[in-house]
Parts: sequence; C-alpha cells; structure tokens
Amino acid sequence: MVALPPDRRDTAPLPPTPLRRADVPPPAAPPRRQPAAGAVLGAILDHGPVARSTVARLTGLSPAAVSGHSAQFLARGLVRESRETAGPRGLGRPHIPLEIDTSRHLVAGAHIAVAHSTLALMDLRGRLAAVERRPHTGTDPQRVLAGLAARLPRLVAAHAQGRTVLGLGVATGQWVDPDAGVIVDHPRLGWRDVAAREVLAAATGLPVHVDSHSRALARAEQLLGEAATRKSAVLLFVGAVVDAAFTTSGGVHRGPRSGAGSVAHLPVGPGAPEAEPCTCGTPGCLQSEVSEPALVRRAARRGLDVPDFRALLDLALAGEPRAVDLFRRRALLVGRAVALLLDMFDPEVVVVVEPGAGRLPECLAVLRSEVAARSWVCDDPERAVVPSSFTGSVLPVAGAAVALGALYADPLGPWPALPAVC
Repeated sequence: MVALPPDRRDTAPLPPTPLRRADVPPPAAPPRRQPAAGAVLGAILDHGPVARSTVARLTGLSPAAVSGHSAQFLARGLVRESRETAGPRGLGRPHIPLEIDTSRHLVAGAHIAVAHSTLALMDLRGRLAAVERRPHTGTDPQRVLAGLAARLPRLVAAHAQGRTVLGLGVATGQWVDPDAGVIVDHPRLGWRDVAAREVLAAATGLPVHVDSHSRALARAEQLLGEAATRKSAVLLFVGAVVDAAFTTSGGVHRGPRSGAGSVAHLPVGPGAPEAEPCTCGTPGCLQSEVSEPALVRRAARRGLDVPDFRALLDLALAGEPRAVDLFRRRALLVGRAVALLLDMFDPEVVVVVEPGAGRLPECLAVLRSEVAARSWVCDDPERAVVPSSFTGSVLPVAGAAVALGALYADPLGPWPALPAVC
C-alpha cells in the first residue's frame, strides 16, 4: 500500500492549555494575481477571439491589468493573437483579439475507477486528444499508480503531436484530499491514505493534481459545459460509486476535511424486503440502490445474463424491455435524491452524471417527473435538472479536468514546462 507521509497523521500531544484566538496567527492571504489572472484566461476561453478591452469589461479589471496578464499568457504560449479587426464602424485603433492557443500544450488526466483506469490527453480548450482505458489486473495502489505512470509516455508519444504536457490530473471516487494529494478513503478499491500525488509526481516528473471525480466534473462544467453552473450547481455522479459536488460563485465547495459530497447513504429506496442491503446496515441507501453493481445484480435476478454494467447499458440502448425498466427505476430513485439536493442547496441547476439520463430520453423524463413530484423549491425541472455536458466521455474528462482546472485557476503559477513570469 502507498502509505501517507507520517506528518499527515496528528500524533502530537495536546497543548497543556487551549490556544486563544489571539495566539493563532491569521492565515496568509492568497496572492491577488491568481484570481485576476484566472479571470482573464477564463474570459478568453469563454469569448475568444476577444479584444483585450472586452476582457477588461467582462472581468471588471483595468485595461492595464488585462494587458499585463495577456502579455504573460502570450509569453507562456497559453494564448495567441488572432487576425486584427477594426474598431466599431471602422473607427479607433484596430483590435488584435486573443484566443486560447491549443497548438503548444496539453494536460494529461487519469481516472481511477473500481474495475479499470482511464488515461486521457486534453488541449487547453477542453477537447480530448486521446483516451485509453484498461481494466485493472489488481487493486494494489502501488501497482495501479505505477501502471498509469508507465502508460502515459506511450500515450503522449502517439498522440501529443509535438505538444508539451503541462501537468497530470488524477480523479477518483469517494474521499479525496486535494490539498494533500491523497486518496483518503476508497472502500470499493480498499484504498486508504494513498499518497497519489507524491507517487505519480516522482514517477512522471509532472505537476500532479488530485481530486474527486464529482468535484472535477463540476469544475469541468464551470469551465466548458453548462453555463448555469457558474452561479451555483450540484453535480450528482452515479456510477460504481455515488457522490456529489456543490459549486457556487465559480468555486467548488470541499469542506474543512475535503469530505463534502458524500451522498451515498441518502435514503431513497423502497422498504424491506425490496430494498438492496447496504454496507451501513440500513436498506434503501442511494448507492446500494442505484450503483452499477446493484443494477447488475438486479438484472441477474430478472434473468438478464450480463457480464458487467456496460453490457446492461448496451441492452437498454438496444431497447431490451427489462434493461430499460431497470434504468427507468434507477432514474426514479435518482430523481428522489435530486429532489432532496435541490431542497437542501437550492442551486441554479443540478447536473446528473448518469448514462440513463444522458442517453435514454425516457429516463431523463422519469427523473424530472420525480423531482417535480417531490421537490418543494423546484418549479421547473426541465431547466433545473440537466444531464452531464460530457455524456460518453465522463471519465476521461474527469481526470484531465483536474489539471485543466488547476491551470485556469493559476495560469501564472509554477508550471515547470512554461517560461517563468516576472
């Protein structure tokens, strides 16, 4: 097992007397350049090709600040100047618009699922350049992480087309601490306190960023997907594991222990004896009812001989009645969870990452109908409940979005492959 460095665990004795608030130094304020620089690069991503003056208006920054950041982005190869355009009605000085440069750099992503891992390369506009998925041959964390590190150079050699990889993002389910770069607890894999960032940075030589796949996909929606998520959103991930993320004002809430989003044990199922047993001992929990293994078990009880979840999904997409019915039931139970989340957080939108909602229109209709019947605050499920913007590529996007989100949050930070900035 990849052990956590000893300094993560709190083994120091308690102080003899409690600390007073005055004895605790205030936390250092984050550098102002990070949010400003990120806002400028984000505006270029959203609106490019775009004039610097327009970026200043969109971000509320001074023209001088926007010009300064833009010059640094140009020097780092993150943006490029596009064709010159005239000012309004041909008056004034010509504008030289800026756009994201996708010709020089990529980010890499790794998603670690229960049965397989996915590697991906993504350009700086969020477009996937390569995807490779392989089943696990074992779940020992050292072996899985070493395998990812060994596969990455071959993927880059085959698909980077001369572009430089800036960093590696790692996403997985359950409890992840992004600050420490640690997978704190993943019961389905049997992992606990796995120092993924430390191991992969040493093996690849890249900056490595680690986060939960639900938070990564929420950040991907903010950067690249559903516009309503910029204000506030809940993202619900339904796969082999079930978890969620909450975003507001452009940020993703993690909680003081990075444990936000644990929704696996929301009560949604029918009463016993119909409910699936759960590891917590209470029947009818969200994960025990709607996770991929639960659906495969239920399919077997209905006489469907499917080796795995993907085969069951293929049957549903082909119209097999029993498979479709299983996904409709799943959508109904997910709708109950979505109604609870809407009432708890009152977000602008709930993004449901679940292939039935994304690929079977009748399942999305069932889900929204259940929300309409159960939520006290949602008056328009058609607007408030949407499928993922990345249906069909969720896992490769999740891993790469961890690195891409880090880049857009701090584009002038210490990225070793980029020129230093003054």
